[in-house]
Amino acid sequence: MDKIAVLIPCYNESKTIKKVVEDFCRELPEAAIYVYDNNSTDGTAVIARAAGAVVRIERHQGKGNVIRRMFREIDAQVYVMVDGDDTYPAEAAPEMVRRILEEQADMVVGDRLSSTYYTENKRPFHNFGNSFVKNCINRFFDTDIQDIMTGYRAFSFPFVKTFPVLSRGFEIETEMSIHAADKHMQVDNVIIEYRDRPEGSESKLNTFSDGFKVLTRILNLYKNYKPFSFFSLLSAVLAVLGIGFLIPVIMEYVKTGLVPKFPTLIVCCFVLAASLQSFFAGLVLQSIEQKNKQDFEMLLIQVQEIYEHKCKSGEGM
Repeated sequence: MDKIAVLIPCYNESKTIKKVVEDFCRELPEAAIYVYDNNSTDGTAVIARAAGAVVRIERHQGKGNVIRRMFREIDAQVYVMVDGDDTYPAEAAPEMVRRILEEQADMVVGDRLSSTYYTENKRPFHNFGNSFVKNCINRFFDTDIQDIMTGYRAFSFPFVKTFPVLSRGFEIETEMSIHAADKHMQVDNVIIEYRDRPEGSESKLNTFSDGFKVLTRILNLYKNYKPFSFFSLLSAVLAVLGIGFLIPVIMEYVKTGLVPKFPTLIVCCFVLAASLQSFFAGLVLQSIEQKNKQDFEMLLIQVQEIYEHKCKSGEGM
């Protein structure tokens, strides 16, 4: 087991990867630096290896796929995850590591949005998108994470070994944040000085398609983690629609004794039945989610025991 593992997912970052590896070697000399190359075609892997990193390959395209393999293969007391584009300062890493080791944080977020992101970032709509996603998740999940989509984070061993990676692409950061909030894990924010990509280095993130994936992922995770709230809201919407269209039919019947809009009556009955079904589905799924949380707590205990055993035995250190 490594004391500190720096995990760098990479796809065509030949212009910046050497500096990133060297910066983290300087700031965290006791750390093992792992670069996971995701089918780069510009020699990223060769440059990273020459700079002193341990290079591994992930053939399935997508950042989520890379992180899934990283978390599965690497054992460490502290994990530092950072992008290979040289936008995040290595100087913040020691403080992030300290929060994990000394303050028992489960995840430490490198907060760009509270410092220089809005002035440094040159990509249109990204500022609005980051703020919108942050506000949605903090409101939906009652948390206070200041930067939801940052690629600069530190994790504890229990977080990494209990986090189910489901996303395949850039929405993975959103999934991490929601998982930590839902499982009541300790999340700390460390303000960092963000810098935009150097000239000649291009972002792999598509503002609209990846933004849509992130928003869809938030909705799906809200449904999965808070099923009663989700299906109660759906039930209320259906009930309002059903009752709204049913009232004129009832009023007409009271006045004339006739139901001239019989198809509307039938549709309203089905909509109200769907509303009731949605409400009870939320109740059932909420009970299942509660059981899942209980099982997760037991899993955390098991992982903590494994972690303590590995630390005591000095395995891999």
